[in-house]
Amino acid sequence: MTSCDAPGLQTLDQALETMLATIQPLQEQEWLPLNLADGRVLANPILSPMELPPQDNSAMDGYAVRVEDLSEFDRLTVSQRILAGDLTSQPVVAGECARIMTGAKMPQGADTVIRQEDAELSDDGKVRFIAAVKPRANVRLRGEELSEGEVVLDAGRRLRAADLGLLASLGINQVAVIRRPKVAVLATGTELVAAGQPLLSGQIYESNSQVLGALLVRLGCEVQHYGIVADDPEALRQAYMNADSSADLVIASGGVSVGDADFSKQILDELGEVGLWKLALKPGKPFAYGKLPNSLFTGLPGNPVSAMLTFDQLVVPLLKKLMGDHGPARLQVMARITRKLKRSPGRQEFQRAVVALSEDGVLEVTPLARQGSGLLSTMSKANAYLVINAQVAGYAEGDKVLVELFDGLLS
Repeated sequence: MTSCDAPGLQTLDQALETMLATIQPLQEQEWLPLNLADGRVLANPILSPMELPPQDNSAMDGYAVRVEDLSEFDRLTVSQRILAGDLTSQPVVAGECARIMTGAKMPQGADTVIRQEDAELSDDGKVRFIAAVKPRANVRLRGEELSEGEVVLDAGRRLRAADLGLLASLGINQVAVIRRPKVAVLATGTELVAAGQPLLSGQIYESNSQVLGALLVRLGCEVQHYGIVADDPEALRQAYMNADSSADLVIASGGVSVGDADFSKQILDELGEVGLWKLALKPGKPFAYGKLPNSLFTGLPGNPVSAMLTFDQLVVPLLKKLMGDHGPARLQVMARITRKLKRSPGRQEFQRAVVALSEDGVLEVTPLARQGSGLLSTMSKANAYLVINAQVAGYAEGDKVLVELFDGLLS
């Protein structure tokens, strides 16, 4: 766990541990055809209903031979031609071989395939082989990929394109998946205006719901947009009640600090049980988490980068547990920093950065020059976080530092 010397602040690890301890994964399942199952989370393990491949077959275009014949005969007679999908073939006997194509079932008696590039065919229908051959070469053996009853994919697997192809190759055309979590998204703040509307003095365009909505769709959630809610107690109360009535998780951005117009904390306490935390995290200090009568609740900071980071580091793990997603954590690696960096210690920091391979083949990281929590363009330009421990005051150019590479969710 990352330590923190700042009094009254929770570390990211502490907050995450507290949250995840309260989450019960969804149990409802639905059956989907494979063409609709990409990105969904498997509800149950899948066992292979058959051996894969179902029979010995050729891995090359070439000649199916009895390997013992290669030491007894200078040339072999080509007795037949076997294509992929042919239902029948004749046994290969001593002194014979079969012309065979990739994927075709091996004929009885043959145990090895010699590539066509290593063969010389004569006009009399006999073939001579010009390269050394190992027994069983270029043959895909029955069941070598999967045995009948073997676990193909575990429960909690987020399905990928290759998974769907693998299931199809086993004759499986539908799967049971965990239902999509229903997530309500709303933005709070009287100063906010939806994109496309006229902007008056003192107003700003609201962007957090666009970011969060896109990320939630990528995660496989069913998103419910509740728009912009003004800093008005009754409007906030009604919005939270409406969202709670239909969602598994309510996400609000803004209204979780300690300003005079931040009414959310009071209203949420009336409706449910929500705590306001101060995190030892930069950016993203204010964060709220708890329960409403029918749903979970997370309150994110209003600044765009802070909202995106706290969503990424706290809400994404919450949703993955809710969905039963057992996928790996995002990849963290060491990289060489390209410039000197100074900062004030006290909070764990996630700086937006660009990671690239140097000319000498070393992974390098360059923190973006501007790191303000309102600069959403930095998340657009970055492909990684530079993760800085709370106690670190800086780095010298060339130091090895920890970076967290953006995955398909953020990229």
